[in-house]
Amino acid sequence: MPRQLPGDIHRFVNRTAELGQLHAVLPGEDGEGGAPVVVSVCVVAGTAGAGKTSFVLHWAHQVREHFPDGQLYVNLRGYDPGQPLSAHEALRGFLSALGVHADSVPQELDAAAALYRSLLADRTMLIILDNAATVAQVRPLLPGGSKCLTLVTSRSRLSGLAIRDGAHRLTLGTLPEPEAVALLRAVTAGYRPEDDQRELAELARLCAALPLALRIAGERAASNPHLRLADLIAELRDESALWDALSIGDADEAEAVRTVFAWSYRALSEPGATLFRQLGVHPGPEFGLPAATALAALPAVQTRQLLDSLVGAHLLEQTGPDRYQFHDLLRAYAAGLTRQEKPQEEGRAALQRVLSWYLCSAEAARVILAPSEEHVSLPELPQTVSPLEFADYDAAMDWAEREQTNLLRTVGAATAGEHDTLAWKLALVLWYMQPPSASMTDWVAVGTAGLEAAHRVGDPTAEAELLSCLGMAHHRINAWDESLDCHQRALAIRRANGDGAGEADSLNLIGLIHLRRRQLKDAATHFEQAATLWRAADSHGWAASALSNLATTQYNAGRLEEAVVSAQEALAAHRALGNPGNEGNALRILSCLHRERGELDEALRLAEQAMDIALVLRDQIYEGYWLLTLGDAQLAQARPADALASYQRSADLHRRLGNRSREAMAWYGTGEAYGALGRPDEGAHFHRRAAAVHHDLGDSWHEALALEALASALDEPAGPGETEALRLIALYDDSRATAMRRRLAERSA
Repeated sequence: MPRQLPGDIHRFVNRTAELGQLHAVLPGEDGEGGAPVVVSVCVVAGTAGAGKTSFVLHWAHQVREHFPDGQLYVNLRGYDPGQPLSAHEALRGFLSALGVHADSVPQELDAAAALYRSLLADRTMLIILDNAATVAQVRPLLPGGSKCLTLVTSRSRLSGLAIRDGAHRLTLGTLPEPEAVALLRAVTAGYRPEDDQRELAELARLCAALPLALRIAGERAASNPHLRLADLIAELRDESALWDALSIGDADEAEAVRTVFAWSYRALSEPGATLFRQLGVHPGPEFGLPAATALAALPAVQTRQLLDSLVGAHLLEQTGPDRYQFHDLLRAYAAGLTRQEKPQEEGRAALQRVLSWYLCSAEAARVILAPSEEHVSLPELPQTVSPLEFADYDAAMDWAEREQTNLLRTVGAATAGEHDTLAWKLALVLWYMQPPSASMTDWVAVGTAGLEAAHRVGDPTAEAELLSCLGMAHHRINAWDESLDCHQRALAIRRANGDGAGEADSLNLIGLIHLRRRQLKDAATHFEQAATLWRAADSHGWAASALSNLATTQYNAGRLEEAVVSAQEALAAHRALGNPGNEGNALRILSCLHRERGELDEALRLAEQAMDIALVLRDQIYEGYWLLTLGDAQLAQARPADALASYQRSADLHRRLGNRSREAMAWYGTGEAYGALGRPDEGAHFHRRAAAVHHDLGDSWHEALALEALASALDEPAGPGETEALRLIALYDDSRATAMRRRLAERSA
């Protein structure tokens, strides 16, 4: 009979799928087509703390009637900190249970195994070999006939049993979320108010859905009924305090999680154990073979073999070809080993190698994704470690998207490890090669950390570069005051250094803020100054970019003929220099100009060309912005349904990118499209939304445009919206503002 489990977790945990697999190997059960299933050995493998023992004993209790001659159980202590139980010791216990006197148990292993098999030959029994470490430990304990079923639990896959002994393997994963939550509820029931389902699910995820870890976390919550579950979750997210957060005061259970991981770790070979510790300093929980190779400073073939051994020990999970991941608990344990068991130089050296590898690989991607940007000097790598090479744009972008989380974390890891030069270089390269779908708010934190690192190492040129990038990032999330401050600080450094090209860059970026705030004269002045400085520095591509910005400024001011000249000159330069992104932007401006001149077919053609470039580049920033121009061209051609689709796609992209300003512009276009479709009420709804966002952002011009459109949709001349629009544009003196005041006055009259 199975022993009673402390707490008996299976009162509220039901692994239905896994139980079904075990039922399928019962003696006498039929397989597919009615054929009897002949399986005498089943290995139940899984990570430490996954509840293998309790699961198997629970199942054994359910099926005891299938084994009329009884059950045998032994804990082989394969991963115990002490010596594992030998096969001969286990046989002595089994033979004693089968009625053999201790003095009659053979001293030789082979003889004892032969006696054991002979006693089981005509019996139908269930044998449970718990916590096995090796095939050699298990094989002498296997019955010889087919009437018995042997269940082996292990943290290793014990592949030899499957190959030689025909064992069926069942990998016991962590608990499904509903069952993990049920376990938490059972542990905390009666001790605290009922917790939120979503928070319980998050807590279960942070505990890897391991029953042992779940019980520890649940008991901490139960013993602190006034501690909000959100606070415990916040502690668990802090890896540096992970084990302390799981402590409930009685150190025995706090050490239990560490102990079960230690069992598996201590069974590793020395190279495997070294790699396990080194993986603990990797910045993210998921990584590829090349990153692991950099950590280990070993050839890829040898590293892959060691990774396979960690996967086999359930200390690591393989998620795809040459892709692996840690759970947070195991990663925290591995990182703790690096700090405690070995000199910290091992972990520091491994961290420096993998950060250097990420920097070199990111720079290789940057060369393809943003070839016009300046190179950064790169660290040397060991001979066994090579940075990635990318065949083309798509390959580089695929890697940037796949590694985005890891790349962002490298900067924090570098600063924590006091690798400040690596930190600022990583932050800078990541700005230029980050995938367009990346959130700007995520990079702001990275850029700030990089800026502080550059300041610590006393590199003002690096500080100016990062201030410039931070200014652009703040601009994209509509934090214009912060953006202007960053650019002005960068401008001061560059002027002090006599950096003419850098000064032009800062002037151009400050001009963009003036443009965004509709300070058109100041914007034009900055763009003209930037273009002059860039030409003097022989940076014709950047001079063309300043011309594009000048063309946009001239267009916004209603100076259409000047804008056409500037935009065409910029387009020719970008095409000659092979700058597709900037080419697309010039096409966007020209599309707007042709639309205003009534050349609608040409306006649509140019907008579609720009969109083709955005899609080829897989650049969602370009795509989202240029969809606004495409929608405008479609609407001008009396194709409101097509325009509506373009505006809605633009709004969706800008929502994901965190650009509220352009999302509101897309809502404005959506409102205009609904109006053209004869659905003014829906149009008014989107104009209200656009006006509210522009008001929150302090964008008076676009708020006034939305209010004017709202009044038109509601057919309310001289209403409060039009009055507010007049007030908002009172300070603007360009021709478009003058035209709006005239329209509003005519409607009021």
